[in-house]
Amino acid sequence: MRERSNLRLLILMVLVGSLVVTLLGRLYYLQVMTGETYRVAAANNTVREVVEPAVRGLILDQVGRPLVSNRTSLVVTVDRLALQRQADGGDGVIQRLSRILDIPAEKIADRLKTCGSEGAKPPPVCWNGSPYQPIPIARDIDAQVALSIMERRSDFAGTSARLEAIREYPAPFDVNAAHLLGYLGPVTEEQLDEQGGTTAWDRLRRTDTVGRSGLESYYDEELRGKPAVTTLAVDTAGRVTGTIDQRPPSPGNYLVSSIDARLQSVVEKELVAAVQRAQEQGYPGDSGAAVVIDVRNGRILAMASYPTYDPAIWVGGVTQKQYDRLVASDSLASNAMQGLFAPGSTYKVISTVAAGKDGFSLYGDYNCPRKLKLGTQTFRNYESAGYGRISLRRAIEVSCNTVFYGIADAMWERAGGDKATVSSPDPIASAARMFGLGEPTGIDLPEESAGRVASREFKIANWETKKDTWCRNAVEGYPETRKRDPKLADYFTALDKENCADGFRWREGDALNAAIGQGDTAVTPLQMAMVYAAIANGGTVYEPRLIKGIVSGDGAVVEEFRPVVKSTVKAPRSALRFLRESLPGVTTDGSARVPFAGFPLDAIPVASKTGSAQVTGSEVSTSWFAAYAPADKPRYAVVMMVTQGGTGSKTSGPGVRAIFEALFGVRGSDIDPRRSVLFEGRPQDALPRVRSDGTPVIPRSAGTGLPEARQE
Repeated sequence: MRERSNLRLLILMVLVGSLVVTLLGRLYYLQVMTGETYRVAAANNTVREVVEPAVRGLILDQVGRPLVSNRTSLVVTVDRLALQRQADGGDGVIQRLSRILDIPAEKIADRLKTCGSEGAKPPPVCWNGSPYQPIPIARDIDAQVALSIMERRSDFAGTSARLEAIREYPAPFDVNAAHLLGYLGPVTEEQLDEQGGTTAWDRLRRTDTVGRSGLESYYDEELRGKPAVTTLAVDTAGRVTGTIDQRPPSPGNYLVSSIDARLQSVVEKELVAAVQRAQEQGYPGDSGAAVVIDVRNGRILAMASYPTYDPAIWVGGVTQKQYDRLVASDSLASNAMQGLFAPGSTYKVISTVAAGKDGFSLYGDYNCPRKLKLGTQTFRNYESAGYGRISLRRAIEVSCNTVFYGIADAMWERAGGDKATVSSPDPIASAARMFGLGEPTGIDLPEESAGRVASREFKIANWETKKDTWCRNAVEGYPETRKRDPKLADYFTALDKENCADGFRWREGDALNAAIGQGDTAVTPLQMAMVYAAIANGGTVYEPRLIKGIVSGDGAVVEEFRPVVKSTVKAPRSALRFLRESLPGVTTDGSARVPFAGFPLDAIPVASKTGSAQVTGSEVSTSWFAAYAPADKPRYAVVMMVTQGGTGSKTSGPGVRAIFEALFGVRGSDIDPRRSVLFEGRPQDALPRVRSDGTPVIPRSAGTGLPEARQE
């Protein structure tokens, strides 16, 4: 009996000891290991922040004309805590606001609910900020309405009216530039997470609006500035007991772009005209792009994409219906830097450099038959006829495909033909990469496409990605397609059997297609503009830039951006010289002669290349026209492209001519530099001056393209 009692006592002592050890361990963990975490949490429960965003910086063109600015808006705000102190919980105030603002009371009530609370609608309807700061319920209020609210404070407890900066797009000279400028939107969860839980006073908060595309996104931090933050002390009941800290706002900086508003307007109009010209010829002409580059430094003077949209549609938030229409119209993405297209014969400059580097005579003669049969395939000229034995220069002028087919075939044979390996020479692909193709140009805009360079390397990588699908389709035989069209199913099956077994091989046809910018090759119009700029300037590949400087709102220069050299084309100088000698002949005696008839080519020689890139299926060819001028002292490279637009000469060529006329002040055969759309007839190197009150100084002779603006 005594032994049993001792055993119970021992068990009890062990149990009590275990509990004591556990309790001490937990106290140690709470007070020592995680004490700081809980102290911070407790402190956070006693402070609240009231945040007022800074005024966002402007985006200017190269002369100082505002492309994006701000306007003031009368905003009515409600202090929710003041409403809650009303006897009826603020219902009377909401009803009176509903009547005077002509807004349903339910919408005002929804706006005052904190996101995540019971009955709250999703953002942006609900309030995602601090409950201790006034909540905006209506913008662009009539001044008389605002005055009535302020005079009747007893009827509108907790209600106030204030001025707020709203983003605005002045559109000098009717400029659109939507894909360049971008738009604003609510901060995303991903952006908040990227901050890593920082408590810095100038951190992003859920109420912030940030750049979501274009320059607004790429330079968001510079444009956004620093907010005004007031830190309040509150008690456990949520009552404010004092002010702990106040941080004044710091307005955002101004971006000075290399874009010229007058030139941008011309380029946008000429791109639309080219699309309409394609349609008048009976082609679909569904999209396009145009780019103007300063070949001496890589700055973008104008860049347009079609179709486009009104950038102001995002101000105040876009509806789902509006967004669906934007998506359906394919207008959100920029064809100039995100669209990928076969470059067609504009790519022959790459093949020419490859030929010169690979030992082919650039001044020799080559056979230009109407068609060329190699293996089981027949390759034809597209625009040109057969010219017999001609020089390579003449082949460029008349865009003879079969000359370049012959050169590419010889290169393919030299590299080992069907027995070549991935390490075998691939001269055309190597030349393309020297000019920066197959990778982003590095433009200061987000989400640029890299493009594709047709090559052995790409063929193998593509096969590795798709072989499982090809092999599965080869076995299954497209059963659904077979129900509708057995012959088409047989064709697809046979094609996938071949791709499954040999899809990695760089065949003769692949090499020939690559030589004329067809097959797997895909580029952006911006990339081709940089290629022709590099040819014009002697082989320097620049990173294209839209912004050349940043200035503060009071006019101080924050930063100036110098041209960035991406690479130098490592090709024989003789090859680039040959191209500079040959391309002017395309305009005077070749495929670009018609659109430049009557242009003063003796005074302003134009180097050019047309392209009509064939596409798969029943689609019409893509119209291309690439050029630079003056050919003897290059300054500007211009590229225009229209999908399903037909030939480069008839559709895009007239648009490129009109752009050069605007740049050089040409009317007919008469030249007057004073008529140039560029201020002082040239791109501006110096940054425009900004007054201490934040207004940019625009020279009077430059014109603003706006109804009202301060000038000098």
